[in-house]
Amino acid sequence: MATPDDAERTLNDWSRTLGQALQVLDLELDHARIVELAARTSHLLTADAGVISAFMVGYAAGTVTTEGRAETDAAIEKAVKTVLTIIEKDEQTNEQKGWTGSAQ
Repeated sequence: MATPDDAERTLNDWSRTLGQALQVLDLELDHARIVELAARTSHLLTADAGVISAFMVGYAAGTVTTEGRAETDAAIEKAVKTVLTIIEKDEQTNEQKGWTGSAQ
């Protein structure tokens, strides 16, 4: 049975493999943050929405001109927070709707 440590090790290995293949050697990912983003988006919308959200965050962060790791981390976090803000607003809207507008 896989443990959380095994899963994290697998993600680290996969990130390192992708980083080398894509020549993004100095990037260390906050796997838990990205997984949270993908999971919350998938739960709110569809299973594939999480993948699209993670890609869009990476793309948006990649378009920001940065110098050094701290600025790169800040660009990623800003993109993640933007998506999570949208998700939270959508979650609140869905909670407020309740049974309104449903066929039940």
